Amino acid sequence: MKSYNIAVIKGDGIGPEIVDEAIKVLDAVSKKENFELNYKEYLMGGCAYEAVGNPIPDETIEGSKNSDAILFGSIGGYKWDDLPRELKPESGLLKLRKELGLFANLRPVAVFDELIEASSMKPEVIKGVDLLVVRELTGGIYFGEPRFNDGQKAYNTMVYTKDEIIRIAKVAFESAMKREKKVCSVDKANVLEVSRLWRATVEEIARDYPEVELSHMFVDNAAMQLVRDPRQFDVILTGNIFGDILSDEASMMSGSIGLLPSSSIGGIVGLYEPIHGSAPDIAGQGIANPIATILSASMMLRYSLGEINAADKIDGAIKELLQEGYRTPDLAKYHAKVICSTEEIGSLIADKISKA
Repeated sequence: MKSYNIAVIKGDGIGPEIVDEAIKVLDAVSKKENFELNYKEYLMGGCAYEAVGNPIPDETIEGSKNSDAILFGSIGGYKWDDLPRELKPESGLLKLRKELGLFANLRPVAVFDELIEASSMKPEVIKGVDLLVVRELTGGIYFGEPRFNDGQKAYNTMVYTKDEIIRIAKVAFESAMKREKKVCSVDKANVLEVSRLWRATVEEIARDYPEVELSHMFVDNAAMQLVRDPRQFDVILTGNIFGDILSDEASMMSGSIGLLPSSSIGGIVGLYEPIHGSAPDIAGQGIANPIATILSASMMLRYSLGEINAADKIDGAIKELLQEGYRTPDLAKYHAKVICSTEEIGSLIADKISKA
């Protein structure tokens, strides 16, 4: 029997609740597909600071490096807002990404027909949307040097090397080969030298993928096109700051951030997490939507473990559940037949998989 080691980082707020449900579903599907998952839990975030005075202990970094994948919940909360920057919960996640070399952030956005009215966008615009944002995660203006702020003047530096662009472009093209074979590279090549290098490099990589249709779009137009006609996109490839903005814009099509997973890959080991935060205001109430975390677990099976059938089973069970009208409170007004707790949703998905 195949066996995989999974580092589990539940984190803060609703993190423990939603991760527990993802593990419940993973246990059901691993039994069904005849493989074994061995979990080991590690601390990161505010809970780690409270326990050991460090938002990411060395044990967490080492344990993550020695795992086959990382399943992560969420970190942060207002109770740690006044801590110095290096002790804030979010600094733990940034350090982990850096230590693991996670340069590619994948954010799929798919609109479920049953929840199409949950979006603020018109149904006829978003029906059938199924796109993937591939965002470069460790370069660009967020990390460029020099940076400066003296209270009167401030600046940041946007930097990309050709090698950094090559590796993220390959992730996008490889992803497109498994989808509709279309990549739209988003930049600002009309005004930025960095974007001119980005565009030229992406075109070089495209020659290795003749089956994939490549297009380019300036970021301001891309932001508009995501609202005007999102179905035109399959894979969106872009840099760190543009990807940060566009992926959040695209996420609103689904109607709830409680439905959207993500993965950070490309380094030593992949990290899988929902895109939402720790929601400390609802923690412990059993009303958080665990579907984004369960879908993140599905991505983990697909991208890091190669258990495609298991991932398909999870995705199918979630779709069936939504078709049957089961909802968490965040989606209660959209054709809900049964309002469920966090735990009930996880159990229903696991049960569907077990009985399939």
